[in-house]
Amino acid sequence: MMWLSAWMLVGSFVGKRNSRPWVVSDELWSLIEPLLPDPGPKLVAGWPRVPDRQAMCGILFVLHTGIQWEYLPQELGYGSGMTCWRRLAAWNEAGVWDRLHVVLLSKLRAAKQLDWSRAVIDSSRVRAARRGPKADPVRSTAHGRAASTTSSPTARASRSRCH
Repeated sequence: MMWLSAWMLVGSFVGKRNSRPWVVSDELWSLIEPLLPDPGPKLVAGWPRVPDRQAMCGILFVLHTGIQWEYLPQELGYGSGMTCWRRLAAWNEAGVWDRLHVVLLSKLRAAKQLDWSRAVIDSSRVRAARRGPKADPVRSTAHGRAASTTSSPTARASRSRCH
């Protein structure tokens, strides 16, 4: 997914390791905020909308720690896990991560901070020049049929020939 690649770029853009890497710096937020879509009107009365920056911190917290969305600690003030998950999905659909990826790449490229020595080409995306040799069919090494591990061993309940 493109958002995962953008998340990795965010980590490399921040540079110096913060003790809490999910906290978005002012510099990084100034790049992200213009890319976010305007929120739609509230359809139901209830809690006030969680600010986008807090939701972004919640998203980064979940991605960094690997916890489940529903276990996002409320004490952090990032909103509920469901709020952050919905915001992530909405921003993904709006193309925020693709645009953020481009912005961060161009910024890193301009600062000559891209390290191509660690680049990897995904072979599933690179087309092979020619087809390889065709594989021969694999022959079984067993002499008879294998016993079924899912059927009952009793003659009445089993239709398997292996008793």
